[in-house]
Amino acid sequence: MLGRDRLFIGGAWVDSAGTGTIDVVSPHTEELIGRVPEGTEADIDRAVAAAREAFDHGPWPRMGPAERAEVLGRLSAIYAERQQAMADLVTAEMGSPALFSIFGQAAIPQMVLQYYTDLAASYPWEEERQGMQGPVTVVREPVGVVAAIVPWNVPQFALMLKLAPALIAGCTIVAKPSPETPLDTVLFADWLAEADVPAGVVNIVPGGREVGAHLVAHPGVDKVSFTGSTAAGRQIGEVCGRQLKRVTLELGGKSAAIILEDADLAATVEGFKMASLSNNGQVCAAQTRILAPRSRYDEVADALTAMVGSLTVGDPSSFDTHIGPLVSRRQQERVEGYIRLGQEEGAKVLVGGLNRPHDRGWYVAPTVFGDVTNDMRIAREEIFGPVLALIPYEDEEDAVLIANDSEYGLAGSVWTSDVDHGIEVARRIRTGSCGVNLYGVDPGTPFGGYKNSGLGRELGPEGLEAYLEHKSIPRPA
Repeated sequence: MLGRDRLFIGGAWVDSAGTGTIDVVSPHTEELIGRVPEGTEADIDRAVAAAREAFDHGPWPRMGPAERAEVLGRLSAIYAERQQAMADLVTAEMGSPALFSIFGQAAIPQMVLQYYTDLAASYPWEEERQGMQGPVTVVREPVGVVAAIVPWNVPQFALMLKLAPALIAGCTIVAKPSPETPLDTVLFADWLAEADVPAGVVNIVPGGREVGAHLVAHPGVDKVSFTGSTAAGRQIGEVCGRQLKRVTLELGGKSAAIILEDADLAATVEGFKMASLSNNGQVCAAQTRILAPRSRYDEVADALTAMVGSLTVGDPSSFDTHIGPLVSRRQQERVEGYIRLGQEEGAKVLVGGLNRPHDRGWYVAPTVFGDVTNDMRIAREEIFGPVLALIPYEDEEDAVLIANDSEYGLAGSVWTSDVDHGIEVARRIRTGSCGVNLYGVDPGTPFGGYKNSGLGRELGPEGLEAYLEHKSIPRPA
């Protein structure tokens, strides 16, 4: 049995104020694999108090950036040595295929941690400016106590997007992992203690929506960083707005991949394995609207159908598996509901559909819909599963209009033999990122969305700035 019977608060494992537990069930076997305490509002109060004490009176925000980087360097080294253990754990708790887990669920989180550890040495924490009335020192200081609310699909990556820059900035943190995936944070808490991160700097309380709402509204929290659905993000934004509390929201997406006339179709379709279907399609930036020129529509449909139909669906711990189970029965039923909806809307199932690949486990057949129009719900709403919508377009202008005709603006991609032209098209897409002949997230560059895909940016120097306040100190000439 994986997990712990206590919570990590104030640098120690302590009993929960409640008696509830969170059972973690394997999405592959549907068997119980772990258990942790279910956090309560009283546990949140205790965790915020510990973070508040560590920020207001502890050493962490008073250390220099180089000192904090030294501590995070130890943590990063531990993480680097034990990436496989983290990858295996995330695969077990949420079904991420092993090939994706080692990179997306462990290696990239460690890279983000190391990126911010290294950035501390070159970031301009202070600068001198010549003001209109005399010299001014501009100081960047930590924002305070941070509430980090983490989703289940990439739990370590999403945690590290918040924790790494916040800690380098000098903030303290209360992290609330999703009840679907609390086990990885238990393992990570042990690494925090081993790296001698000071008591109270990081506190972890797993729990559901009520616990998360209490954390967001807590008066002891200075900043909220949330990754999750747009609906939940709106509610969090309203609370933070009323309290004038700093907030970063990384929300949903319905990203479009534009295949231009000159694209190498074999390479493009191969690229969709990662860009569109990684992590079983449970990625906010997944390229799930495939825009094909009408002149090549049948060719694209055949190639996409053949690729998706060839994917191995099964045990996520096997390195031969491309598509594993979805995280929960609820998610399985939700995705299957969208497959039914697509058929009712008049779209054609080219491959996949409602025939479950396995009798046991929360599996959904990877599915491609053809004859999709951009006004269909399967083209407008985030499905969060291995379901792709193939949409024809007339010309390049039409493709850009379709790509931008969305309430979301998180990501996108352009696939072409002419990279320079692909960059020109990417500039016209109203999204926070848009790849050319690939889609990926780089730790050194900002990630976030336009429109209903969120507020603010994570990663890169911009991700660090989200955890800093600017103070001006003028003086006589």
